[in-house]
Amino acid sequence: MDSAWLDDDQLAAWVRLVAVVELLPGVLDTQLRRDAGLTHYDYLTLAMLSEAPDHTLRMTDLARQTNATLPRLSHVVQRLETRGLLERFPCPSDRRATNARLTTAGWATVQSAAPGHAATVRKNVIDALTPEQIAQLRAISDAVLSRLDPHAVLRGNYTRYDRGGPPSLPKA
Repeated sequence: MDSAWLDDDQLAAWVRLVAVVELLPGVLDTQLRRDAGLTHYDYLTLAMLSEAPDHTLRMTDLARQTNATLPRLSHVVQRLETRGLLERFPCPSDRRATNARLTTAGWATVQSAAPGHAATVRKNVIDALTPEQIAQLRAISDAVLSRLDPHAVLRGNYTRYDRGGPPSLPKA
């Protein structure tokens, strides 16, 4: 067999992973749109701000944490800003940079959306797995991420919860 081709077991695993990658974003988007009027990326943007000191990040840091280009992030931030969920302002320490800050309404939106989002993740992923499979999923994801993110650009995003279990939302 040519080594360029996947064997039957590899192909079976691969097509299942592709199906998960294709289906899961739609499931997450559907729940968040229905319950909070947000896309999954909107929620991720607000969640990253909710976990930041003073609910504020530089746009470049927010783009990195959400794995977005600055143009894509700017478009989403403009939409969220129009809804009153966040605000942009010049960075006090570097006037060339722009900060994004979660507003009171944005914080309330994250707090109200988080339980439904967590329930959707639990129902569709976590509850489908045994504790042993959860550990395997983490190990498998780490192995794949070491190839997809070889310079560990996003490492802080996927290791931030490694120490004591799931985070609680920060205090307002």
